[in-house]
Amino acid sequence: MDKKKMWTKGIKRDILLLVFLFLTGAVIFIAVIFGSVRGNFVKVNVDGRLIAIYPLSENKTVEINGAGGTNTLVIENGESYIRDADCPDRLCVSQGKISRRGQSVICLPHKVVVEITDENGNASVSAESDADIVVR
Repeated sequence: MDKKKMWTKGIKRDILLLVFLFLTGAVIFIAVIFGSVRGNFVKVNVDGRLIAIYPLSENKTVEINGAGGTNTLVIENGESYIRDADCPDRLCVSQGKISRRGQSVICLPHKVVVEITDENGNASVSAESDADIVVR
């Protein structure tokens, strides 16, 4: 086989591989987006203690006094996000809006965790067990 045919055969394989990877990624993306369940409540924890639970159906803005600082939580149109924080890195502000069970926004400097749950307080989609793993 000459070099031109080998090179063409290699290009065809590369294109098939890229198409396969793209389709696999698209299927996974669609499964994640459409397979997740919308939550009903926002649970706020500071330093491991439950501070409040707010319904996603009510639009409101809440100041959260964390460990060493303040975060501004906004709940609107069935979504929740941290609009402002006085922590040095402000990563919690850039985490975006959350609305599906199990999603969370975390501010490590202030020890604030904002998590989407259902009406029973379950964050996981499968409410069979709260334990991820049991160690004996």
